[in-house]
This record gives sequence, structure tokens and C-alpha cells, in this order.
Amino acid sequence: MASQIPLSEDSSAIDPALDALRSDHTHEIAPDLAYRRLGIVNVVFWGPPGAGDREWVLIDAGLMGTKGFIRSAAAERFGRDSRPAAIVMTHGHFDHVGVLEDLAEEWDAPVYAHPLEHPYLNGQAAYPPGDPSVGGGAMAALARFYPRKPVDVGSRLRALPEDGSVPVMPGWRWVHTPGHSVGHVSFWRERDRSMIVGDAFVTTGQESAYAVAVQRAEMHGPPMYFTVEWDKARESVARLAALEPELVITGHGEPMQGAEMRAALHRLAKEFDSIAIPRQGIYLEKPARAEDGTAYCGPEG
Repeated sequence: MASQIPLSEDSSAIDPALDALRSDHTHEIAPDLAYRRLGIVNVVFWGPPGAGDREWVLIDAGLMGTKGFIRSAAAERFGRDSRPAAIVMTHGHFDHVGVLEDLAEEWDAPVYAHPLEHPYLNGQAAYPPGDPSVGGGAMAALARFYPRKPVDVGSRLRALPEDGSVPVMPGWRWVHTPGHSVGHVSFWRERDRSMIVGDAFVTTGQESAYAVAVQRAEMHGPPMYFTVEWDKARESVARLAALEPELVITGHGEPMQGAEMRAALHRLAKEFDSIAIPRQGIYLEKPARAEDGTAYCGPEG
């Protein structure tokens, strides 16, 4: 695998001066977009400050043990005891669904996801095993130990509409971006060319514990140790690059913006095989597909 694409501080969408004005422990990167880093992963909040009850949305649900951090950030940003209109999922890997069951129940909120992701969210199927053979650092080496069992929010689970709209986020559309998982989606707003991409691509070397700790900025393909369809991952990055985003929020790493970010994303799309794909890995020759059922393991993992 070639070196990933470095990004300068000038591409960061974080504004320290703006963050210093608030006490919600989030980074606000647009008037109605903020995110909070929870260890190795980000959760995103859509909605203006003070939006109030049922007037905002949580995108993804972090790691186990982070419910208090998400709740406190939401209370500070949107109002005490305010609940989201919905929780919207990019996908259901363990670091994105850690407190999904608890928050969905506590907030009595619907959960929207792509239908191909539903078996991981309604208790029916576990993810394929993580692949430590891809290399890249300690995070990848530990991949075989990461949780794969499904969560179960079946009574609240809803399918994202076939027309591409996001019911609780006016002006946004969802884009199917499989590869990292079969039902992975990203979210796109044409008006200001903002994009929430989950793990379709990321902006830090997620395979390396050091890179995760220091959040070194780079345009990086999807985390290698959980990506199960490299051909589709390539197509997904190309699809997102073609939208010419101005602002991207990823599931791992800092949000990035501007011309340098777009140039790096286009380079990633063009040189995906040499930059993003590992030299070895169990899913290179045998992808895990929804079409043949190999993406869905028994619920016990």
C-alpha cells in the first residue's frame, strides 16, 4: 500500500475560536453541523443550537460507554431534555452503534439505515470477521477482537426512502456507498456541498493507534481491517469525489474543507488501488457480499 495523502492544517474545518464560545464539547463546522470525537470515532449532530425537542438529528452512536458524552453534548447544544427527531446511521460497526440501543430507547427515537444494513441492527446477523492481515498498525492487528454481534433496535428501525431523501433532515440526500459495509451510506447536501461520509473514506490512518491518537490529517481510504468489498469501496469514493464537496465530515479524523481536500479526494479516487487497498487481506480475493449472503454471519458472531 502506498502512502496516504497528507492534508495541511489549512484544510481543517475546525475553528478553535468558534469552539471556545461554547461549552458543549463539540466542534461546530457549520451553523447546523457539529461533531464530537469519542475516542476513536466521531458522532455528528445536525440542527442549529437551541433547536429544541425533536428538531435535531444524531448521526451514528459512538462507542460503548459514551452515552453520557453524547447526551451532555446534545443537552448543551439543543436544550435540556431535548430529544432527536431520529438517529440516522451510516452503518452499524461496533464503534458506530455502541450506545444506539440505549439512546433509541431513552429518546424513543426512530433509527434510519439502509435496508442492507438492517440485519446488523435488528439482531439477525453479525458482521464478517475483522482482518488483521491488512497491516498498518495496532488498530488493525487487534481487528479479530473487535465486537461483531448485531444490536437490536428492530422495533424502531426504519429504511431510508428509495427516493434518496432523508425524512428528518430537509435538504439532505443519502448516497449508497458500499464497500466498508454492504449497507453503508453517506449524506449529501447540495446547497452548501456538505457531506457526512461515515467510513466511506476517512481523514486519519485508522489502522494505526498513533495516528488515531494524534489525529494526523490525511486523505485515507476506508479503514482496511473492516472493509469487505474493495471493488465497491473504490466505486463509492469515486461517486463521492464526483459530487465536488466543499466540506466533509468523516467517521474518523478531523473534518476537512476546500480545494486541497477536494484535490486529495480526487487523487484518492483516481489512485485508489495503490493508495487505499492493502497488499494482502482475506477480502481481496473473497469479498463478503450481500448478494450471496457471505456478508451476514450468525448473530453470535
